[in-house]
Amino acid sequence: MVGDLQTAALIGRDGSVDWMCLPRFDSPACFAELLGDERHGSWRLGPTSGGDCTSRRYRDGTLILETEWDLPEGRVRVIDLMPPRGDEADLVRIVEGVSGKVAMTTELRLRFDYGNIVPWITQDGDALRAVAGPDSVRIDSVVPMAREGVSDGSVLRAEFTVGPGDRVPFVLNYHASHLETRDPVEPYAALRDSEDFWHSWLEGCSYTGQWPDAVHRSLITLKALTYAPTGAIAAAATTSLPEQLGGTRNWDYRYCWLRDAGLTLQALIGTGFIDEAREWRAWLLRAVAGDPADLQIMYGLDGRRRLPEYTLDWLPGFEGSAPVRIGNDAAGQLQIDVWGETLDALHHAREAGLEQDQDVWRLQRALLEHLEEHWDDLDNGLWEVRGPRRAFVHSRVMAWAGFDRAVRAVEKYGLVDEPVERWRAVRDRIHDDVCTHGFDAERNTFTQFYGSDGLDAALLLIGQVGFLSWDDPRVVGTVDAVQRELGQDGLLRRYHNEADDQVDGLPGAEATFLVCNFWLVDALHGIGRVDESVALFERLLAVRNDLGLLSEEYDPATGRHLGNTPQAFSHLGLVNSALRLGQPRESRQATQSVTVDRS
Repeated sequence: MVGDLQTAALIGRDGSVDWMCLPRFDSPACFAELLGDERHGSWRLGPTSGGDCTSRRYRDGTLILETEWDLPEGRVRVIDLMPPRGDEADLVRIVEGVSGKVAMTTELRLRFDYGNIVPWITQDGDALRAVAGPDSVRIDSVVPMAREGVSDGSVLRAEFTVGPGDRVPFVLNYHASHLETRDPVEPYAALRDSEDFWHSWLEGCSYTGQWPDAVHRSLITLKALTYAPTGAIAAAATTSLPEQLGGTRNWDYRYCWLRDAGLTLQALIGTGFIDEAREWRAWLLRAVAGDPADLQIMYGLDGRRRLPEYTLDWLPGFEGSAPVRIGNDAAGQLQIDVWGETLDALHHAREAGLEQDQDVWRLQRALLEHLEEHWDDLDNGLWEVRGPRRAFVHSRVMAWAGFDRAVRAVEKYGLVDEPVERWRAVRDRIHDDVCTHGFDAERNTFTQFYGSDGLDAALLLIGQVGFLSWDDPRVVGTVDAVQRELGQDGLLRRYHNEADDQVDGLPGAEATFLVCNFWLVDALHGIGRVDESVALFERLLAVRNDLGLLSEEYDPATGRHLGNTPQAFSHLGLVNSALRLGQPRESRQATQSVTVDRS
């Protein structure tokens, strides 16, 4: 992935840009081969002989990608970047000859509206311009690109050769079609500016633990998924990458989930990035403004509430995994835990030293008033199940956490005229209810929902949020049960979604869920199994791809990543676990966490 803090491009090992949405993460894609084939848009730039690269890497401390091919005839490098956005989006690609003479080919197929619309291509001075409806792209290059294919020139192609020291730049600029084109960005200046930006940003990192490279890469990835104009954080850069190859568990993650964002807030605060936390809190206040009863689990990057779900029939899906979905109907689900998780995130921000804001406290009061009346409603749970609503244990634990944080805020910060005794009573009532109805004494474990025999990896968070202490036998028993019953080749699934009662209302199964394994890292450390915790963490580091990126899920049998990518949820789990592993065990009970939802 390369990105400009408003959108991102995904680039394959063959040098092809197979996914990019313009002008922002949740806009229609102009390169959508990732979910189809070359007919749906891509931009390959690599050796004429083809093939995957020999090596690739990010420049240290940046989001600048370097891809290299070491061939019999020579060695060549392609540098890809998107400079942090000014007024318009730019994708810069620079070919560098390293040794010998290498024949190179570029083939650019622009297809707007997720591969559905072939643009009209015209000459624009020395550049080419592709237009379709509201979208316009200008392509500048020092080598002439010939228009091939159908009569409108739907493929832009060029061949050239590079030797040692040769540099051949390409710049793709996006702008609204009704606006005049501007002068192209100077590619080498953009490269320098981008490198300076990322190095300057990363200087703010306060992490000094055992895994700096992994933490820095995850933090850069989380920053890259931030939508800079509003402070929202996209859950992932993609839509509809399957949780099961050939299956239908394909969802659009290009929006901001409150839980994901809350956990990302913790990761950023914990590593010194207070400005990002402040921007996210401001986004939250805008997004949830209004009746607290209308709080949603997710919002658009600009705070919009309506995210209608529909399918794109012309895209066959990744390796035939259909349907391809745009939008997400889960935005309309009832998930009681989101109130508690939002309260927990705001509490964490206050504890980190963000300045007090009366609007923030008024929001918390309003959320508490609603939660007081509805904490025991049946809901869809954090995993966004599309089956029947249940009394999910995690939902009620997080409702408890919401009241607990309010009580602690009053006690610590001297807030007056607050019904703290009533909040304490509700907190205690929820606690008793969960321990009575959500705990299986015979198996010594909490369960996924009241009356269920099933388990849920989110139960690992019971100790982390302080519902019970880490050394409580019920917490230790739950950690053991989750590890035993949800384990798959040493990693965790989030729950048994192929159970006979069809808990989530969907066919098929899925692989191990990466963030749940980071939760297990934290839980093992919390209950004192430190060596096992560190070993699991280091195994998870080895699961990352060659660039240090993580998707949503991982299949141990095939060694393949599954689900949308790069996944904020997985990367924030990595950062938060690295932070917690660096803490003395006795201090960990004071560390709080918020949780997440996922279909």
